[in-house]
Amino acid sequence: QGITAPQPGQPRPSPGADPIQLKEEGNKYFQASDYEKAAQSYTQAIKLSKDKALQAVLYRNRAACFLKKEEYAKAASDASRAIDINSSDIKALYRRSQALEKLGKLDQAFKDAQKCATIEPRNKNFQETLRRLGADIQEKLRIQFSTDLRVQKMFEILLDENSEKEKREKAANNLIVLGREEAGAERIFQNNGVSLLLQLIETKNAELILAAVRTLSGMCTGHKARATAILHYLGIDSICMWMSVDNEEISLAVCNLLQTITDCLLGNGQSLGLFQRKLLLTGCYCLASVDTKKDLRMITTRLLDMLVSKKVSGQGRDRALNLLNKNIPRKDLKDHDNSRTIFVIDNGLKKILKVVGQIPEMPDCLPLTENTQLTASILLNKLYDDLRCDPERDNYRVIWLKKTLHAIQMVSGVLQGPFDLGNKLLGMKGVMEMMVALCGSEREIDQLVAVEALIHASTKLSRATFIISNGVTLLKEIYKKTKNEKIKIRALVGLCKLGSAGGTDYGLRQFAEGSTEKLARQCRKWLCNTSIDARTRKWAVEGLAYLTLDADVKDDFVEDEQALQAMFELMSDKTILYSVASALVNCTNSYDTKELVPELVQLAKFSKQHVPEEHPKDKKDFVVKRVKRLLKAGVVSALACMVKADSAILTDQSKELIARVFLALCEDPKDRGTVIAQGGGKALIPLAVEGTDVGKIKASHALAKIAAISNPDIAFPGERVYEVVRPLVSLLNTERDGLQNYEALLGLTNFSGRSDKLRMKIVKEKALPDIENYMFENHDQLRQAATECMCNLVVNKEVQERFVADGNDRLKLVVLLCGEDDEKVQRAAAGALAMLTAAQKKLCSKMTEVTTQWLEILQRLCLHDNMEVQHRGLVITFNLISADKELAKKVVETELLEILTFIGKQEDDPKKQHIINAARDCLTKCMDYGLIKPLSRA
Repeated sequence: QGITAPQPGQPRPSPGADPIQLKEEGNKYFQASDYEKAAQSYTQAIKLSKDKALQAVLYRNRAACFLKKEEYAKAASDASRAIDINSSDIKALYRRSQALEKLGKLDQAFKDAQKCATIEPRNKNFQETLRRLGADIQEKLRIQFSTDLRVQKMFEILLDENSEKEKREKAANNLIVLGREEAGAERIFQNNGVSLLLQLIETKNAELILAAVRTLSGMCTGHKARATAILHYLGIDSICMWMSVDNEEISLAVCNLLQTITDCLLGNGQSLGLFQRKLLLTGCYCLASVDTKKDLRMITTRLLDMLVSKKVSGQGRDRALNLLNKNIPRKDLKDHDNSRTIFVIDNGLKKILKVVGQIPEMPDCLPLTENTQLTASILLNKLYDDLRCDPERDNYRVIWLKKTLHAIQMVSGVLQGPFDLGNKLLGMKGVMEMMVALCGSEREIDQLVAVEALIHASTKLSRATFIISNGVTLLKEIYKKTKNEKIKIRALVGLCKLGSAGGTDYGLRQFAEGSTEKLARQCRKWLCNTSIDARTRKWAVEGLAYLTLDADVKDDFVEDEQALQAMFELMSDKTILYSVASALVNCTNSYDTKELVPELVQLAKFSKQHVPEEHPKDKKDFVVKRVKRLLKAGVVSALACMVKADSAILTDQSKELIARVFLALCEDPKDRGTVIAQGGGKALIPLAVEGTDVGKIKASHALAKIAAISNPDIAFPGERVYEVVRPLVSLLNTERDGLQNYEALLGLTNFSGRSDKLRMKIVKEKALPDIENYMFENHDQLRQAATECMCNLVVNKEVQERFVADGNDRLKLVVLLCGEDDEKVQRAAAGALAMLTAAQKKLCSKMTEVTTQWLEILQRLCLHDNMEVQHRGLVITFNLISADKELAKKVVETELLEILTFIGKQEDDPKKQHIINAARDCLTKCMDYGLIKPLSRA
């Protein structure tokens, strides 16, 4: 009757409850430091009370609870409610002052403290609070004033054309650093800094432009309000214009700025509410009026416009494509909203296709880089994959194909993107015939475009069969007759690819008269010829990616150091990443091979079927030699550079190939130091967390091989080592093979022996259940590795508490493992038990209860032939004796006393003194208890 319903999450008052009684109940909870229950009691009382004076007390008391719980905003709110009822409530005023201070609102906190001091001028606590807050406010003002002066001084130096170069560089760097700090960014923003930064950009000085753009990026990072304001003040058109310049550094810096702004608009930053009431930019732009979706759509529209503008440089076009690639398709397909993809398809598909259909050799071609068209193809593929259903894919329409050269080039580009769509285009009437016809054209540009299109069209065997039937002869003729190296090399790659697709009856082997080495030598010759343009030389790498499937070719290739170096140098052109990675996978034999079952081989021979035999140069010895040659040539550095490529061209498939190569390079423990020294450890981390499932497993396995035998501080310096833990834990999955499990356990053992922070990271990654499972494993090496890992982990207090907890057999398992016949397992288990019983006295008594075999196992440890195991057994015995007199009595009443006496009476021996001393310590402790007499009286 008259009681309002409680809000969700709040306790419901019980019928007939008394608010005064609930208040007293809350006071008792508060005195017992149970602030959660105290707050609940006060809340129930507030619901029931009609007395304003009582409500003020309840709000004040609940504010005290929130202060203790460090929920300062709620504390300030409740204190304000109490003050609204009674403006001179000194306790409420002081509690609000405390809460406001914690919230950083020093001015308001000072006013409340001042009111308290006015009411009770002799209260020393209030006077001390006033002094402290006054000092804090003065310091804050001093810092703000100092920062304002620094900002002003920096801009004066930067905008003064007569300033010394060194001073300007220092001022620019300081401004960038200041922009990355919240306080500095705030001061720059509020002191007309955006306008001054715009003046720096308008100077046309590259260094000043970079400094200004990087400062703006820092100011936008993690702050939605500021990022939104800066976007509207600068204008998306201006930002895109700066990104369009033909200067790689400036273009990249502006791209990063726009990405930062986009991240904030997507929700990765502080909300608009923090600024919308107090921040106005020049032009009276109010942040409260911002429409985030509208801003995101505006950015997307301008990026699409950049794709077809002749005023945009090749670098700028690449940046626009990369931003679209990164931000438009959904990262998680579980998210049902793909409206941004639909928007791009509806408004920008033709523009993307126009980029794909450009012919660099034509005079009207848009400015492009080597990466532009492949990046556009990848964007097409991502957009296509992001569509949720067939009706949406049906709307993914390509403009009507006219029989023009640009149309064939566009088909070629689409074939590098969504293959389903590309194959539909190839199925259109006359398209394949037109490609073949253009191959026979007298115009070199026609031949160039047509040959490239045929190469990409031959990806599917059905298409390759058509081309083999209709185009192989033409490709051979082109290769033999043309004097244009650009066309010749493409024709050769076409034949290589068709040979790979069509088998030995067609193309490659037939054309090479049974010898692929001849074609490979020609490809290596083109690759090493620096007088040929890079775009043409990359096709030589493409050819080698197919030719190195032949064992003779891969052996010759790795022996040609000049060709290897030429290939590595060309990798600045990101479009050949996949081809290079494919060639290296072939050379290291790191592709998946089907294991031949001997019985099936015999059956095939009996039925006179062809059984493929392993090439002699694909045997292990030859593979190892090729790996050594590649390492000597610097392949790890090249692979590390490939991984660093911040481009959509580094696809998941490319990452998988690189991971395969890394795993092959880490096979020999002697080579892992070289892999680490050349940056392989760092490069493997992103490969282990992103990409295909197979690629992530391969990279994680390579990391495990490195982690198993290397010093983590050297292999993964700094914070990087913590990033390696998750990939290692992922290999403990039972779906992984035994070698992956084993080497992951070795790596985790190595890590867990380094620091408690690493042990905590392993625990947080939920590795303990898997490690415990492997301690039960029948496989000796897995059981040993898991036990050794646990031996290191039990140093951690959280792990120890899991052993102490009731209702588990963890301790029993370790005790039983101490009785194993496998000496290595026994040693590790004994080490774990020694540390557990030393750290947790509860486990000493628990050890004697978990199994009746504990005494027999402990005796075996104390008499073990291995001195290390024996010492651990004696340490466990000492821990039991030290834990409790009753336990010590239990030990003394067994044969363990004779064992301890026998060992303790031995003469001093440096080799086993630690064992003798451990036994004597046990006996001394028993004498202290009065359980045995001193040896001298015996």
